[in-house]
Amino acid sequence: MKIIITSLIIILCNNFLYSQIQLNSNNFLIAKEFSKDISLFNAKFYLFKNVLGESDDVTQFEVTPLAAASSGELTTLIYKCEKKQKEGLILGFYGSYWNKAGVVYQGFMFKNFEKAKAIEFLHTIESTIQANNKFLRDNGDNNNIYFKFEDIDILVWNSMGSFNIRLFWEGFDSTWEQDAYSKSKRRFEKKIK
Repeated sequence: MKIIITSLIIILCNNFLYSQIQLNSNNFLIAKEFSKDISLFNAKFYLFKNVLGESDDVTQFEVTPLAAASSGELTTLIYKCEKKQKEGLILGFYGSYWNKAGVVYQGFMFKNFEKAKAIEFLHTIESTIQANNKFLRDNGDNNNIYFKFEDIDILVWNSMGSFNIRLFWEGFDSTWEQDAYSKSKRRFEKKIK
């Protein structure tokens, strides 16, 4: 009985000790479950620290979430800072990980595309799907295409009449459903003018 109680105490202590929020040197945050609101909250810090750059002057910027994949693995956001003359698209990647004690946690990182690169990224996905539309639709889940855009590997397939896009980046494997992709693209194009 003492062994069982001692084991339970050790397990609970490990879970408690290793489930705290941490930020490592790669800006990789370990935390609980995420949503579009949490993504927006964290993207603000990422933007002024890593994209816009710190400043002693007051700097105004906008950041708006566009869409989140239903899987919760990917969120898109648009940003604009007139003072720094920067605008673009941020991809928020999310995933589950296990630490050495076996505790599951959520991790995330952001990928920035400035305006021109974001337009190219979305256009590349769209044109590649269109160019391979017949092949993808001919055999549903079995016909796939893959290609690379910068450091992101992209896999596309057709499932039950709609396309799914998987993005592989920095150890993340995120599914971007056609609906979330289309909303992100449409909202980005409307706001970015």
